[in-house]
Amino acid sequence: MPSDPVDPAAPVLVINAGSSSLKYQLVRADTGQSLATGLIERIGLDDGRARHTVDGTDHVTEQEVRDHAAAFDLLTAQFADHGPDLREAAPGAVGHRVVHGGAKFASTVRIDDEVLQTLRRLVPLAPLHNPGNIAGIEVALETFPDLPQVAVFDTAFHQTMPAAAFTYAVPLAWRQTLNIRRYGFHGTSHAYVSRRTAELLGRPLEDTNVVVLHLGNGASSCAVEGGRSVDTSMGLTPLEGLVMGTRPGDLDPGLPAHLSRVSGLTLPEFDHALNKESGLKGLAGDSDFRAIEQRRADGDEEATLAFDVVVQQLVRHLGSSALVLGRLDAVAFTAGIGENSAELRAAVLQRAGLLGIELDADANATARGETRISTTDSAVAAFVVPTNEEWEIAREAMQLLAHS
Repeated sequence: MPSDPVDPAAPVLVINAGSSSLKYQLVRADTGQSLATGLIERIGLDDGRARHTVDGTDHVTEQEVRDHAAAFDLLTAQFADHGPDLREAAPGAVGHRVVHGGAKFASTVRIDDEVLQTLRRLVPLAPLHNPGNIAGIEVALETFPDLPQVAVFDTAFHQTMPAAAFTYAVPLAWRQTLNIRRYGFHGTSHAYVSRRTAELLGRPLEDTNVVVLHLGNGASSCAVEGGRSVDTSMGLTPLEGLVMGTRPGDLDPGLPAHLSRVSGLTLPEFDHALNKESGLKGLAGDSDFRAIEQRRADGDEEATLAFDVVVQQLVRHLGSSALVLGRLDAVAFTAGIGENSAELRAAVLQRAGLLGIELDADANATARGETRISTTDSAVAAFVVPTNEEWEIAREAMQLLAHS
C-alpha cells in the first residue's frame, strides 16, 4: 500500500464501536488536544441517543439509529451541525480501537482487506466485542474512503510478555491449534499511564518499572518493565484477574463442571452469569462502585464484603506484579474507580508497606487529576494518573503512518 503524506499536527478521528454504541473523539496526536467527543447509544433501536461535546457544550440528539451506517451518518451530521467542521479540522486518519488482536497483531496496523479478514477470523476470541469493532471499521471505510484507517489493539501492548507469563499449563493441542494463551487487555491505557508515570517520576521510560491498576467497570493490572508489558491479570478473555462490575476475576476452573453436576447449569448460562451477573453485582447486587462505597459507609454487610474482596484481589495482584518486576518504582491508579475512589486507593496502599509505599493520606483524599499520593520519603511512589486511551490511539496511528 503506498504511503500517504502525514501532517503530524492533523487530528485523528478515534472510533470505539461496540455492538450497540459508538464512541468517538477528534484528537490531536501531537498534543492530546481534544477538539470534540461524542457518544451514540442504542444502535439498532428506535430510541437512539447521541451526545456531541465541543468547547465544553453538550449537544444531545434523540432519534432512531438503525445500524452502524446510520450511526456514522449521525456522527458526520453532529460535526456539520455543531463543529468543528471536518473540512477545516480535517482528520489525518481514523484510528479504531479493536479489543482482541490475538497473537497475530503485536502492534498497530493499517487496515486493508487482509487485516479485516483476519479480524473476522478472530471473532471467537472476543465474541462480545470484536463484531462491533469490525462493524465500525467497515462503515468507517465507506464513510471516509480517502482517509487511512488504523487498528489499535487492546491486546497488542501485552505481546511483549515472555512465554512464561502468557502460557497456560493446558494440553499442547489447545495451545498450538486453538491459540489458548493469556492475551491481556486495556493495553492502550496501560501504555499511556506507564509512560506518563515515568514522566512524572522524571525517569527515562526504559529505566522505570510500574504496576498500573486500571480500575473501572472492567479492571486489570499490568506489570510494566521499561515500557514493556511483562505480566497482566486478564487472560484469554477479559474475565480473568481482578473483581469487576459484573465479571468475577479469578475463579477455580473446576467451577463450571461442578455447577453442571450439582445444578444442571449449561455453558451458555454459565457464560452469561460470569459476564453479566458476577463481580460487584454478584457480591452486592449492584455493579456501580460508588453505590457500593455509599452502602458500605452506611454499614451494609454485603457492600462491605464486596469492597473487601476487591481490595484483597488488588493486593494479591499488586504483590505478585511487584515480584515479577523485581524492582518497583511506582504504582499508578487509573480509570473511573482508580481515579476517583480515595477509599479504595487507601485500603490497597495501607497494606502495601512491605513494598516500600508510604501513603500520603491528605494527598490521596484530595487527589484530582494527576497527583502523587505517596509521601516524598516513600521508597516506591504512588500516583493517580487519569488515562487517555483516545490520545494513545491517535498517537499510535500517526506514528505508524509517519513511518510507513
